[in-house]
Amino acid sequence: MDVLQFWKQLRNGNLSPVYLLIGTETYLMEQSVKKLVDAALHEEERDFNLSVYDLEETAVETAVEDAETLPFMGEKRVVLLKNPSFLTGEKKKEKIEHHVERFEQYVKEPAPYTVLIVQAPYEKLDERKKISKTLKKNAVIGEARALSGQELVQWIHSLASDAGVVIEQDAAEHLAALTNGSLMLMDQEIQKLSSYTGPGGSITRSLVDQLTARTLEQNIFELIHHVTSRKADKALEVLHDLLKANEEPIKILALIAAQFRLFLQVKQLTAAGYGQPQIAGTLKVHPFRVKLASQQASSFREEDLKQYINRIAEADYSMKTGKMDKVLILELFLMQLSSPPGQAR
Repeated sequence: MDVLQFWKQLRNGNLSPVYLLIGTETYLMEQSVKKLVDAALHEEERDFNLSVYDLEETAVETAVEDAETLPFMGEKRVVLLKNPSFLTGEKKKEKIEHHVERFEQYVKEPAPYTVLIVQAPYEKLDERKKISKTLKKNAVIGEARALSGQELVQWIHSLASDAGVVIEQDAAEHLAALTNGSLMLMDQEIQKLSSYTGPGGSITRSLVDQLTARTLEQNIFELIHHVTSRKADKALEVLHDLLKANEEPIKILALIAAQFRLFLQVKQLTAAGYGQPQIAGTLKVHPFRVKLASQQASSFREEDLKQYINRIAEADYSMKTGKMDKVLILELFLMQLSSPPGQAR
């Protein structure tokens, strides 16, 4: 089940003896582990009844023996297994020899007083392996995968609800864009916004705009948006704000270049028939970044994007050879970039 359903199930208070957390979204994985531990143990019980095993350093049967041990001064014991690479098809020499059959037998007949958490930070398990099949059959599965654009908005609504406030739909969408799909940043911003409104408050788009901190990458995205909207004055305003914050001109230019390269790659892959999830996987970028890049890339012809990238390369050469003041190069470059090389479509 997806992580939001998984967390909702945890709120009901009925814990299962075995959990498998799988996926590469680190923040969701860490939060899922935290919520499981919080649901199973009080703070004062953790010194005695919480054990964490890195299976790259410890044999799995050692963890199983711990899981079979009665809890001390409490009702539950939690055993967390990290890095179970033997569940994947990954070919590497293990430092530790694992008796997987012992683990498999435990998963089939787990101790009722223990919550065993298998933290598998992988895209998928090797389904050919018996232990993988056994785990999937007997464990409650939580998927810590990257969220799509709509799921990110749902996530923000869920965070707001947990914080005792509501957030308007356009405010949630704007916050997702401003945080560039970062779940950790979204969580931090919702906590700040909910503290500002107070319990029962409503978070509006204007409040998000007013209080949400922008990352450097987000400011670059906004700068490019102004450039492509033929608003050179607004683009220069963003640039000067970045310079006042002591951002280096060469770094600003490099981020602009990276954004235009992403536009070009997304446009080319879209034309080749790739969907946004496939593009994200191919380019190794967050799906939400692909969604935003796809929206902006649709305003350009491929040849225009290539000419923009050439202009950036020329500006970069001028900066690095000291032909002109770096800030002046950036200012002239942005004004030039606001005059497109061809009619966008």
